[in-house]
Amino acid sequence: MGFEQLAPLRDELAQQATAQKKLKSQKKKDDAAAPAKKVARVDPVVLTIGLLQKKFPLAFPKNPNPKLPLKIGIHKDLFEQAEQLGVNKNELRAAIKTWCWGNRYWDCLVEDAVRVDLNGSPVGGVTKEDADQAKKLKAGRRKKPEAAEVTPTESS
Repeated sequence: MGFEQLAPLRDELAQQATAQKKLKSQKKKDDAAAPAKKVARVDPVVLTIGLLQKKFPLAFPKNPNPKLPLKIGIHKDLFEQAEQLGVNKNELRAAIKTWCWGNRYWDCLVEDAVRVDLNGSPVGGVTKEDADQAKKLKAGRRKKPEAAEVTPTESS
């Protein structure tokens, strides 16, 4: 093989090297642009409750502090402030439902406990009926569903 035949081979190898460099640099750019870690999606209800806890800490205390009985109709007060909070009424409705549906909230609903508004000011009390309802809800949650009894079929 003479030098004349090596020149085209040299040019071809140079083009391949240039193409490989371009691919490597493009891959580095793509890797840098791609997020390094996948971000877990957070439930919108959790985000809304976090917002309520930040904006109204006396009405929506953070765990481990006990929850407080909320004013009857507090959702209406929140709906009035929905635009300022940057959430819609359905998101607020879901957050209030989640906040008020559980053992931690039912534990605070004892007879004559003070209900609070968004600022934490007292606005009434928990009635005996409310306290009894909370006890029933909590007791119902403790029950485990009974397994259906299986009866063997008779063979003829």
